[in-house]
Amino acid sequence: MKNEARQKLIKGSDLAPGQDDARQKLLAAQAETDEDIVLNISLRPKRLPEFIGQKDIIDNLKICLTAAKERKEPLEHVLFSGPPGLGKTSLSHIIAHEMGTKVTATSGPAIERAGDLIGILTNLEKGDILFIDEIHRMSKVVEEFLYPAMESFQIDFIIDKGPYAKTIKFNLKPFTLVGATTRVGLLSEPLRARFGMFYHLDFYSVEDLSKIVRHSAKILGMEIDTEASEEVARRARGTPRIANRLLRRIRDYAQVQKMPKINIANASKTLDDLGIDKAGLDAIDRKILHMIIDGYKGGPVGVDSLAASLNEEVDTIVDAIEPYLLKAGYLKRTSRGRLATKLAFEHLGIAYNSEKQHELF
Repeated sequence: MKNEARQKLIKGSDLAPGQDDARQKLLAAQAETDEDIVLNISLRPKRLPEFIGQKDIIDNLKICLTAAKERKEPLEHVLFSGPPGLGKTSLSHIIAHEMGTKVTATSGPAIERAGDLIGILTNLEKGDILFIDEIHRMSKVVEEFLYPAMESFQIDFIIDKGPYAKTIKFNLKPFTLVGATTRVGLLSEPLRARFGMFYHLDFYSVEDLSKIVRHSAKILGMEIDTEASEEVARRARGTPRIANRLLRRIRDYAQVQKMPKINIANASKTLDDLGIDKAGLDAIDRKILHMIIDGYKGGPVGVDSLAASLNEEVDTIVDAIEPYLLKAGYLKRTSRGRLATKLAFEHLGIAYNSEKQHELF
């Protein structure tokens, strides 16, 4: 879903004249083919020791998983939050592997009716993992059926209406719900309170991403030197999924050029051609910053106004683009709206008027 939103943003962007080539390169970089999806799955860690980064979360999970296995009980329900591509889906599969059970994966928007949820839950075996991505987008009607299922492993389903109404009770086998969300603030308090464990995944360090790139390169049968892996890591926006995608594009370049080993010159050339600058920003990121600086004099500007100016959905900006810009210090959120920071002005090579903006920063 995040890819669809980002694709929509790219397609709706009005790049300046003469940037058609840049648009095509960007589309090629962002689009995920069937092969990309398969490769992305193959690059995912399958066991906790293989998972790189998020050390505190992994250490806590190890303890909880070990305790649950010793008690021979299902793991408590787990909620992962954080920007897309940081490993929430991978961790759900790792939990299933460590517990020796299977995982059933779905998403909040895919569960349209209560009957869909009941069908999924009744097919779960004891200890199975139900992974719901974008759980914050689940409808309230379906969500209310989930409450008793999480608490007592039962569902009461009402059929017919009025005096003919009947309640059918479904007894479920104990399972573990693993929820993933990019917008934890949109989760209702009753649902959030029913999770026994809550973990927030943050952006990865360059060091951890560099390790992930080298590990993925081995799986892909590539040789890449340390400097090149660090360059990919610096431009990957703190996100393993993006690092792996960039690595696959570099692999394509190396294959065509008959290069036996990827060095920093090869990596930098490919990333430059894809429109990924030294800070990891692409054409869309730069367009948003330019809109705030050129169109709104640096801000503040409300996200609704910004989305309207870009002819895009608010969720697209908030979920797919803004988190890294905020984390990297190019944007600031205030009660009055979004502001472009001094760092954003400097990155784009635009003069920063400290007297004009001093009261905002």
